[in-house]
Amino acid sequence: MLIISNTVTIDEWEVELTAIRSQGAGGQNVNKVASAIHLRFDIKRSKLPDFYKQRLLQLNDSRVTKEGVIVLKAQSHRTQELNREDALKRLKDLIVSATKLERARRATKPTRSSQRKRMDKKTKHGQTKALRGNIKL
Repeated sequence: MLIISNTVTIDEWEVELTAIRSQGAGGQNVNKVASAIHLRFDIKRSKLPDFYKQRLLQLNDSRVTKEGVIVLKAQSHRTQELNREDALKRLKDLIVSATKLERARRATKPTRSSQRKRMDKKTKHGQTKALRGNIKL
């Protein structure tokens, strides 16, 4: 069972884990050991709350297919167990990040005093350059 929050969990039957061979350079075990993990999680079939499902399906992420399946491949570790833990952790992180609500940005204007200070600083900088002889006024 994967715990997402205090009230939301994912059962083992909802996550499909498959062992596959890792890519990249290998040694003696390269053609014998399937240490990478291929994770598939069907968002629509899961028992996640509707809010979580909607947010995940709205993600513009290459890991979410058009059919609503999250596909992750974990192969950074040498053992299957560590790759399995990594894949589950990445699934949890993806779900948590998709459900975080960000504050709406409110446009603001700089204050008059900050604008005045900025212009004074620019004028002063230009005068010091002119005194050094870098710029002719």
